[in-house]
Amino acid sequence: MIYGILIALGLILIIPLFIKKEYSVVREILIDKPKFWVFGYIKFLENQDNFSVWASLDPDMKKGMKGVDGTAGCISSWESTHKNVGCGEQEIIKILEGERIDYELRFLKPFKSISQAFFITEALTNNKTNVKWGFNGKMNYPMNIMLLTAYLLYSFFKKEVYICE
Repeated sequence: MIYGILIALGLILIIPLFIKKEYSVVREILIDKPKFWVFGYIKFLENQDNFSVWASLDPDMKKGMKGVDGTAGCISSWESTHKNVGCGEQEIIKILEGERIDYELRFLKPFKSISQAFFITEALTNNKTNVKWGFNGKMNYPMNIMLLTAYLLYSFFKKEVYICE
């Protein structure tokens, strides 16, 4: 039994040496509203609580805001005791009005991490807008083994996971 534990521990430490540390997640949704309306709504960090999976996990989380919402430099922060929400902040880095918003996500708990994120809006018709949302980041060794775990879960079960590629 001790040999089995040592082999498993060895694999957990060796496998991540050969796994990518960078990850990227991209999702899209079609919204039946004009592009100007959709962009005007999503550029405000406060509105993201209305469609954020993470915000819905803990409606009692503490939230804060520094700066002018909907402008570069604005920082939204959150603090939660929910294990899947944690604590962190999101800063609007750049806005290309009507087209794209770039963010920096700074996770503080349960682990420290920085990711770059974005929203891109594309008008498909006068009343249909495609919104592409994504983020990318890095998981250092040996935590990058979680990227392999997420990929395998998605590949075998076709379940929604938040880390892919």
